[in-house]
Amino acid sequence: MKCLLKQVWISLFLLAAMPLWAENYPYRSDVLWVTVPDHADWLYETGEKAKVEVQFYKYGIPQDGLEVAYEIGGDMMPADKSGTVTLKNGRAVISMGTMNQPGFLDCRLSATVNGKKYKHHVKIGFSPEKLQPYTKLPADFNAFWEKNLAEAAKCPMKYTIEPAPEYSSEKSDCYLIKLQCFRPGSYIYGYLTRPKAAGNYPVVLCPPGAGVKTIKDPKRHIYYADEGCIRLEMEIHGLNPTMSAEEFKEISSAFGNYLVNGIDNRDNYYMKKVYLACVRAVDYLTSLPDWDGKNVIVQGGSQGGALALVTAGLDKRVTACVANHPALSDMAGYKAGRAGGYPHLFKNYQGMDTPEKINTLAYYDVVNFAKQIKVPVYMTWGYNDNTCPPTTSYIVYNVLDCPKEALITPINEHWTSEATEYGHLKWIQKHLK
Repeated sequence: MKCLLKQVWISLFLLAAMPLWAENYPYRSDVLWVTVPDHADWLYETGEKAKVEVQFYKYGIPQDGLEVAYEIGGDMMPADKSGTVTLKNGRAVISMGTMNQPGFLDCRLSATVNGKKYKHHVKIGFSPEKLQPYTKLPADFNAFWEKNLAEAAKCPMKYTIEPAPEYSSEKSDCYLIKLQCFRPGSYIYGYLTRPKAAGNYPVVLCPPGAGVKTIKDPKRHIYYADEGCIRLEMEIHGLNPTMSAEEFKEISSAFGNYLVNGIDNRDNYYMKKVYLACVRAVDYLTSLPDWDGKNVIVQGGSQGGALALVTAGLDKRVTACVANHPALSDMAGYKAGRAGGYPHLFKNYQGMDTPEKINTLAYYDVVNFAKQIKVPVYMTWGYNDNTCPPTTSYIVYNVLDCPKEALITPINEHWTSEATEYGHLKWIQKHLK
């Protein structure tokens, strides 16, 4: 018991130090869920039965006699099994069963203490390295994008650049960029950070996560420039990031969900200009006089991870790619009876299952760009992610036919730690030419 309490207090100490977005371990929460699969890596072979030990503490004290309800279903799928267990000394074991096909099972937990309901979940994988996409590669995929890239390249490279000293450091300068791309009159914005010292440096393009919003605290990754990289953190909608939160909220409401705009036609889909803008941003970065002439890296998370992979698939100048839990991956996977990628079109929207929409998605799905990549790729994802589920991250990783590495963090939901993000720069530095 002394050893157990010591472990719990260590867990709570670490909990207090974790950032606000660590959903699995809520900041300054009175309670702590612990879920321990009987395989340390949370992975099983198909047909192999799995068990998960569930622990629940309040104020660091095991909750004896507490009833915990559970539901078990496939990743992002409805539950097909449910029940309850009663904790003894704060612990109980739940039999998860198995899967006969590669994929993930999700055990969704709930318990009520003093009238307040607490929830948690844990996902375990069954031969996920064998997962393959539902989405097919169109025969004219490359021809379609080559034509559109050629058209976008005709757009004059027109831009403005203004100092942003509030996001600079002793070693690096930051600038607000407005860049014409895709076609005349179509712009994106971005914050460019570059070392102050004279020299030639690698360039790193960082596309954004999903949403119509400002660029989040451009200084938080200043270490890229401080350690010798030119980095462009971009937005995709042509909205000045210096606008107020109220203005962004109004514009976001007016936009609606851009990820479905024009989805009936591959030529009119909103994301076409976004994908082309990423390549045009590479055009800009490689035009800079302090580019080293060799290294072009793309890096991002969620929608940004998707766009990093897309850019690496489209642009042969890219020399390395880092992607966290990429969105827009095997989006039609729900038609195979399993999780599809964000924005979960076949789960959260009506009328998406039409030949026209499915045809469009095939030209924009990350899995088909991942198949084109030949340069080193580093991916990170967690299992408990319900935004970009592990099923789709594995599918992307599995189709990569290039040098590749993965950092898998099972407990993570849709977040990465600061240490993991800094590790991306370290990986990039090891892969410079």
